[in-house]
Amino acid sequence: MKLPMVQRMVWLTAATALLTTLGIAPAGAAGTAGGQDAAAGWQKVGGDALSGVSGIAYEGHATHGAGVSALVVHDNKDTGQQRLSRITLRKDSDRVSPVTWDGPEPVDLEAVEAVPGQPSEYLALASRGIVYHLEVTGSTAKVLDYAPLPAIGQGDNFESLALVSRNNHLAALWADRGAGRDRPATLYSASLSFDEWGQAQFGGVAHQAYRAAYPTDQETRHISDISVTDSGRILVSSAADAGDDGPFDSAVSDAGRVAVSGTGQVRVTPAASPTVLKTFPQHKIEGVECLPGTTEALLGTDDENLGGYVQALPLCKG
Repeated sequence: MKLPMVQRMVWLTAATALLTTLGIAPAGAAGTAGGQDAAAGWQKVGGDALSGVSGIAYEGHATHGAGVSALVVHDNKDTGQQRLSRITLRKDSDRVSPVTWDGPEPVDLEAVEAVPGQPSEYLALASRGIVYHLEVTGSTAKVLDYAPLPAIGQGDNFESLALVSRNNHLAALWADRGAGRDRPATLYSASLSFDEWGQAQFGGVAHQAYRAAYPTDQETRHISDISVTDSGRILVSSAADAGDDGPFDSAVSDAGRVAVSGTGQVRVTPAASPTVLKTFPQHKIEGVECLPGTTEALLGTDDENLGGYVQALPLCKG
């Protein structure tokens, strides 16, 4: 689906301004970054099916100069393949560096999220529902513990995870991605804590169905990632994948709100009708990360044989 030239130029201008605020330039605007979709503001960070972005977590400002650092997971399955990388995005360059996985090796990582209030600690989620609690120091990620998610349903396939801190309590949201017209996603939520060994402990689990407003074809994964804004809005990405060479299609939508009470109770209020915030033809978004204290979202794609791309856009408003 081709976009009108005026619309493409408006989006490019907005993306350029936003990335400049972060100290980042979109692909083709400056520096060494480049890629087949530079005109749409995407910055290429991987060149093959082993280096796509299956999940993304904001790590902090870049160590030297303006820009941001983010951890990304790769959905690789064979022994010795890369599981985790660090992307440093700056105005005049981007850098992707490997992070060594120290511990039991996961299969098919699909999401990663920083643990609120615990610097350098992250949760990474594999597609079959295994959660890995990580401590990331420099170029090494040490597995502190790992355990299955609670309440895994028949046929569940997970691609998303979000952690929320409110009123001195933690909550987790995750989802079975769903499959096409016959299987909507299942959005799960629960309170979260950690025992003395670092194992994730989940409270009572609530769940509800979610069906994407876009895309809507038979290859749709209704939820491919989740992020939560500072005010509690739930953003989800949805993606259609017709195979390793595409075509791909995806969107980011407003799916509702989440609140955590003073006693730690988690309440998800779904949108009566999800609002599509933006569509992304020719890309399969699998990572959405609202940057704290801003309206900006980092987006990451796993475009299989076409590689991985990242972009920042102001989707986390309100």
